[in-house]
Amino acid sequence: MRILYMLNTLGIGGAERLVVAIAERMDARGHTVGIATLQNQRGDEWATPLDVVRLGIDKHPLRVLAGFRRGLRILHEFGPHILHSHNFHGNLLARTLKLVHASTPVISTLHNEYEGGKARMLALRLTNRACEQVVAVSEAVAERASQFGIFPATKSRVITNGIDLADFTPNTSRRKALRAAEGASGNFIWITAGRLAPAKDYENLLLAFAQVRATAPLTQLWIAGEGEREYSDALRIRADQLGLADRVHWLGMRRDLAGLLDAADGFVLGSAWEGMPLAVAEAMAMEKPIVATGVGGVSELVDQCGLVVPPRDPNALARAMLSIIHTPERARAFLGRSARQRIVDHFNIDRKADEWEALYREIAGQSGR
Repeated sequence: MRILYMLNTLGIGGAERLVVAIAERMDARGHTVGIATLQNQRGDEWATPLDVVRLGIDKHPLRVLAGFRRGLRILHEFGPHILHSHNFHGNLLARTLKLVHASTPVISTLHNEYEGGKARMLALRLTNRACEQVVAVSEAVAERASQFGIFPATKSRVITNGIDLADFTPNTSRRKALRAAEGASGNFIWITAGRLAPAKDYENLLLAFAQVRATAPLTQLWIAGEGEREYSDALRIRADQLGLADRVHWLGMRRDLAGLLDAADGFVLGSAWEGMPLAVAEAMAMEKPIVATGVGGVSELVDQCGLVVPPRDPNALARAMLSIIHTPERARAFLGRSARQRIVDHFNIDRKADEWEALYREIAGQSGR
């Protein structure tokens, strides 16, 4: 099959990482694979040996039109059996292209329970007829999308995210080296990872960690991720106001997340909304006890392998974090091993690739391609 993936960027993020992982597995299985990004190349992108075409779309109307024409030309030249799009902008462009290039089957993936405001919901609802299949990354995302009419019952399903277990395997030597390098000796290290953006609700996490720090002073919070400068600066100021300047380590954008997870003692997520957060699954694969807000598909992912609390409740988040800190080390280790086994059993990237490949064949067959 010829499979073309379409998304906004390949910037460092969970959805982007998943697209690259699935695309590379399809390529390894003998399919002809391409990736089209709406935006031009950025410095913070996931590397891939696959062919990547940039459409050069931004907010300027003329560049939107030029990018649309490039997209049409790619469809004519590549001739995909499947056009697999992701997130709002990628989904909307793929569906719009199909209005002109009607023979191309489109699969749209929803990665988040919040895809935007009413205008975006209306746009997705009105263009549902232009795709053969809508896929949600969690049951929670599917339920939320159904409420807004963007997850049609007749052509929708759930395929959860997957983790590359070869990339996320605990390593004792790496743990010791990174803890020494990051000055973690004697401290309980909480780590979180994700773009510095309102969805991740770092204000909630900082308020919770301030409470944790007051009770358990030998703790640090590592935050791996970048965001818009104004928002990022505001978060750092807030951490300083809470007296956390020497306890919160802003790691920036990092490509060595597996190593950082090795060095940490627990993973915490304070998000206000999510889809199926890969960072949580990666932490589980690295045998870390989890504390997370019960948004999106978090509860489906964590199950009994961590503590799930309500969103926007720093008191509940702090209590859960302290509960993990005070849990005996052997019990924490057992929780971590259980978490990894859950990823092995239910969220292995190769099994997810099997599911996607089966769907591609099904949709391509229905379309006679």
